Amino acid sequence: MNEVLLRSLTPSVLGILVRRGADFAAAEDAVQDALVEAVRVWPADPPRDPKGWLVTVAWRRFLDATRADTARRRREDLVEEEPAPGPAPAVDDTLQLYFQCAHPSLTPSSAVALTLRAVGGLTTRQIAQAYLVPEATMAQRISRAKRTVSGVRFDQPGDVATVLRVLYLVFNEGYSGDVDLAAEAIRLTRQLAAAIDHPEVAGLLALMLLHHARRAARTAPDGSLVPLAEQDRGRWDTESITEGVEILQTALARDRLGEFQAQAAIAALHADAPTAEETDWVQIVEWYDELARLTDSPIVRLNRAVAVGEADGPRAGLAALVALDDSLPRHAAVAAYLHERDGDVATAARLYAEAARKAPNLAERDHLTRQAARLNARGCR
Repeated sequence: MNEVLLRSLTPSVLGILVRRGADFAAAEDAVQDALVEAVRVWPADPPRDPKGWLVTVAWRRFLDATRADTARRRREDLVEEEPAPGPAPAVDDTLQLYFQCAHPSLTPSSAVALTLRAVGGLTTRQIAQAYLVPEATMAQRISRAKRTVSGVRFDQPGDVATVLRVLYLVFNEGYSGDVDLAAEAIRLTRQLAAAIDHPEVAGLLALMLLHHARRAARTAPDGSLVPLAEQDRGRWDTESITEGVEILQTALARDRLGEFQAQAAIAALHADAPTAEETDWVQIVEWYDELARLTDSPIVRLNRAVAVGEADGPRAGLAALVALDDSLPRHAAVAAYLHERDGDVATAARLYAEAARKAPNLAERDHLTRQAARLNARGCR
């Protein structure tokens, strides 16, 4: 079963159902049912037209649900609207659906959660991890969002800031998670940048390109993670770096700084360093200060502690870490790294092991476990 194909078709199928009169919540449920049926049927009997197959099955699921809740006249009208057999039109509705999910009737956080689940294809668990909340809490938030938009007319799309937040989270999940969504997020952000002259849209596109440029060097042949400092910089995509830097410089020149531009500036400084040792950590700390001012995010402050540790020494980094909640994701990993640099091998090994137990994915868990084993072996000598 080609999961990537299913995910790539989902937004377009969902858009077709919405355009044909289905309210968003019912359409999303119907598409999910069609995906489940595809997983069951396709391995033995793959369709010649996967998209047309999904549209037909999803529409029938929608009709089945509608028949249980609506009057006979409306049922007959919907039956007449059933799409004709044959290939479905090749229309990309994905970006439009992102804006529709960011409807003014939803809070920004609910709009992001709904879009990630319905259009981005992320699981509730993945979304909860991104928002640092329990899975049950996120499930309730998504359910409330579906109820809110059920039956709402989508002629008032949401704002750009919410759509950017969704694209950013989709990219992050694709870049570091279990599902490859990064390239799709870049494609959609390019579309948005071509349609809207907005410095933060440009900032997000630059950020994505700069991070994605390092993609090939992030893993070893055996699939293990390679930390930034140890990556083969010759494998970085210089064309993407050049494009990202140029887009960022144009955005910064407009003097309307936003969080994505600030993050892109940090990524650009990493990309500009010929070696890890030549990284301009002092300037990176300054950009983290700007980013913390813009977002007041604990994750930003956690990353800033690493930068401070590089710029001013590990004890300065540990001092910056004291003010942060130790339950933050990757807090233990950061503390372990700084303690190792400070020479406290025993504490670092313990913290690496703790971080491995809390790791959000298998690759990160394996990397942290190896770090703990390495330091434990050193301590035994």
